[in-house]
Amino acid sequence: MKYKVLVTAPYLQPIIEEYRAIFTSHQIETIVPQVKERLSEAELLQYVKDIDGIIAGNDEITERVLAAAPKLKVVSKWGTGIDAIDKEAASRLGIAVRNTPNAFTEPVADTVFSFMLCFARKTLELNEKMKQNIWAKESSRALNECALGVIGIGNIGKALIKRAQAFGMKVLGNDIKEMPFDFMVPLNQLLKESDFISLNCDLNPTSRHLINKETLALMKPTAYLINTSRGPVVDEKALIEALENKKIAGAGLDVFEEEPLPQDSPLRKFPNVILSPHNANSGMIAWQRVHENTIKNAVEEIIKHIDEI
Repeated sequence: MKYKVLVTAPYLQPIIEEYRAIFTSHQIETIVPQVKERLSEAELLQYVKDIDGIIAGNDEITERVLAAAPKLKVVSKWGTGIDAIDKEAASRLGIAVRNTPNAFTEPVADTVFSFMLCFARKTLELNEKMKQNIWAKESSRALNECALGVIGIGNIGKALIKRAQAFGMKVLGNDIKEMPFDFMVPLNQLLKESDFISLNCDLNPTSRHLINKETLALMKPTAYLINTSRGPVVDEKALIEALENKKIAGAGLDVFEEEPLPQDSPLRKFPNVILSPHNANSGMIAWQRVHENTIKNAVEEIIKHIDEI
């Protein structure tokens, strides 16, 4: 009996042939559609009618998609975040949802630090002036003079705090769950006292637009916002307004409410905003581990189904 797996994860698609033997040995045919960033609900509906598994990126896997896939046994998410999958609908329909926990902790924590160091040491500004033949010294800060606020104390948040403490930074933490750390403070206090605020929370109803006009107003005018979690955690219109009115010092953004970031986005115009194309997870070893684990998760669920027949 042959099975079909839809591969929509953009990072895995270019090297899918490297894993062809695994699929072939389990009589699995792979369907690899063209994907720019992710597939919408409407696009997925074109493929899922006779699909047994999906190896997914951040695709819009809604209840409608799941209900239209009577043979679907597993959605294997490439990476950690499963906020784009309707997990309740999947559970009701008996469809397994698998992911790779702790997939990109180290590269994401490094990315946050790269943003902070560039802002604190004015690396990009000095580089630009030097290339314009301007020899101008700038006042900057050492990280041990700064306070880091971490919103979301999961694996990435903890890795970030470990790095911050090694640099001698004061750490303030906040999470919707109770945490046994002495640096945990209320959100309002974190926003008021931090020089850098890093968003490392999941996207859920409590975190959507967590950073908005009201919360941005609590930040120091000298503070920087860094988001490597999910774009909708930040109300981009409110952030743009805060940047235009110099309510905060700047932002480091790896994720956006709409991805790819529209060409006409006002975020592109600010010299005090560093932009990255949802690339914080980039790490050769991390990616390889996720490739292998995502395929393994999909195959395991299909084999489980075979064994139950």
